[in-house]
Amino acid sequence: MSSTPITKETYLEWYKSMLLMRKFEEKTGQLYGQQKIRGFCHLYIGQEAVVAGTMSVLKPEDSLITAYRDHAHAIAKGVSPAACMAEMYGKATGCSKGKGGSMHFFSKEHKFMGGHGIVGGQIPLGAGIAFAEKYNGTDNVNVCYMGDGAVRQGAFNETLNMAMLWKLPVIFVCENNGYAMGTSVQRTTNMQEIYKMGLGFDMPSAPVDGMDVVAVHNAMDEAVRRARAGEGPTFLEIRTYRYKGHSMSDPAKYRTKEELEEYKGRDPLLACRAAIVENNYADDAWFAAQEAEVKQVVDEAVKFAEESPYPRAEEIYEDVYVQEDYPFILD
Repeated sequence: MSSTPITKETYLEWYKSMLLMRKFEEKTGQLYGQQKIRGFCHLYIGQEAVVAGTMSVLKPEDSLITAYRDHAHAIAKGVSPAACMAEMYGKATGCSKGKGGSMHFFSKEHKFMGGHGIVGGQIPLGAGIAFAEKYNGTDNVNVCYMGDGAVRQGAFNETLNMAMLWKLPVIFVCENNGYAMGTSVQRTTNMQEIYKMGLGFDMPSAPVDGMDVVAVHNAMDEAVRRARAGEGPTFLEIRTYRYKGHSMSDPAKYRTKEELEEYKGRDPLLACRAAIVENNYADDAWFAAQEAEVKQVVDEAVKFAEESPYPRAEEIYEDVYVQEDYPFILD
């Protein structure tokens, strides 16, 4: 049972949040097809409940870190869709000054610690962020996302060991969408229940239905409560599904149409809408207003990106290193 109550406002916020993620990603795919966005690009369509259910139990001071499928995470954490779209356009007004692109969104202001292009590279970083929070005496937590392919990296096991040993306030979330690029989980391991990997470290671990925003909220709420209380990390395998290919260049021929349609029948956005209607939380006019508002936000983000300037050529040498003054370092 969730200690963070699920109210009418929770459902409405979930729907608005997931709708913005969905429409932003759909527009991103369209713009990529027009070659206005280039490079690598990984869409989050279908997985929205994972982020929405997380955000409803976090506070602004908590941090997120993830892999390269990072658009929805950044937007949910408060980074403006305009800054995100500008980043994908490679513009100077982007959240990473146009130097990161789709896979490398960052926002220190919103405690979004990045999309990371190296598979599994963010896992030890998430633990490091949590270590800093514990060292500084805060009750802030870090939520560290990864894909089902990333748990095959050695750094995953090393990090879980240290996080449990030091009781770090980090929640490790495996967004298991069934495929590491085009390779199914069944082809990579004999042990397909990924959450059990955490049990080897005596870490509280559990599977979660990632197509159900309520299930995600409840699991994350328990994990965050433990972390804030100083009881250490949790590992959640949140089972979700992406409707598109691994990236924009992936036709996803490795799965059947029947499999895709089965998951679309459990669409988290439609399920949330059905719950809102069933509980009489909103009417058709409210849903229409949300559609119009989100369309305007996304259209304005595109306009902002297209009208923004590219970075100056000399900026290539900026932000490479950060100069800090440490009193314990001698000149």
